[in-house]
Amino acid sequence: MASKAQQAPAYLRIVTVAFVVLWLLVAAFPFLWTLWGSFKVELDFFSKADWMNALTGPRTLAEKGSPFTTDGYYGAWVQEEFWRSAINTTLVCFFVVCTSLTIGTLGGYALSRSGYRYTFWLLITALIFRAMPPITLVSGYLLPFFEWNLWGHLATTIIVLVAINQPFTLWMLYSFFQKIPKELDESAKVDGCTQFKAFRHVIIPVMWPGVITTGLFSFLLAYNDFAVTAMLLSKENQTMVPKIASFLGTTQTEGNVMFAVAAVVSATVPLFILVMFFQRQIVSGLTQGAVKG
Repeated sequence: MASKAQQAPAYLRIVTVAFVVLWLLVAAFPFLWTLWGSFKVELDFFSKADWMNALTGPRTLAEKGSPFTTDGYYGAWVQEEFWRSAINTTLVCFFVVCTSLTIGTLGGYALSRSGYRYTFWLLITALIFRAMPPITLVSGYLLPFFEWNLWGHLATTIIVLVAINQPFTLWMLYSFFQKIPKELDESAKVDGCTQFKAFRHVIIPVMWPGVITTGLFSFLLAYNDFAVTAMLLSKENQTMVPKIASFLGTTQTEGNVMFAVAAVVSATVPLFILVMFFQRQIVSGLTQGAVKG
C-alpha cells in the first residue's frame, strides 16, 4: 500500500514536468525560430519553395559563403541607425517608470490610508480612464501639441504614457498598500517619525517587491507601446517598436523585412534579461497580497 501511495506522486511529477517542458517549447518556439531566421537571407527564411530552407540556408550559403549572416543586424543597427531608437526607448521607459512610480506610490499610500468616501470614487474614475483605449486619449493631445509645437518630441510622449499608465499604477500600488497593516505607521509615529518618514523608512522597504512589480509593468507598457509612440513621435525620434514597423515598408516605400527580424530579436532579448534578473522580486510582489498582517 505504501509503495503504491509513493508511486502516484512520482507519476504526477513526471506528467507535470512533461507538460511544463512541452508548454515552454511551444511558448519559446516563435522567438527561437525568429532568432534562427535573423541570421538568414530573406529568400531562405521566407522561402515558399521549401520551409527547410530556413533551417539549412542554401541561398544564404550561396550569397554569403556561410549558412549564417549578420547582414540583418548590420543593416538595422548601422545602416538604419536602430541604435538611436534604442536610446529613445531607454529614455522614454526610464522617465515613464520613475514618474509613474513616484506619483503612484505617494498617491496609492495616501488613498490607502484615507478615511474619506471620495477615495472609492476617485479610484473608480481612474479605472474608467484606464479601461478606455489609449488611442482615444491620444487624439485629445494632438491639437495642443501641434499648436504649441510640441509634437514629435520624447517629452510629450512621456507625458501621455504617464497619463495613460497612471490609473493602473495607482490601483496596483493602492492594493499593495492596503495589505500592509496600519499598525506599522502607528508604531513608527510612536517612535517619533512623521507621516512621510514612516512612509519612507518603514512602509517602502516592506513594499519594495510590489514597487518593483508595478515598475516592471510600467516599463513594459512604455517599451512595447506602438499606437502612442507612432502617433506622437517624429521619424527622427522613433522608439524601437515604430522603427521596427518602418523596416517593413509601405505600399509606397520598399522595406527590408530582415532588418525588422533582426530588430525584433534585438528588442526582445532585453526583456528576457530584465524578467530573469527581477524574477524573485516579481514573484514576491505578485504574492504579497496573500500575506496578512
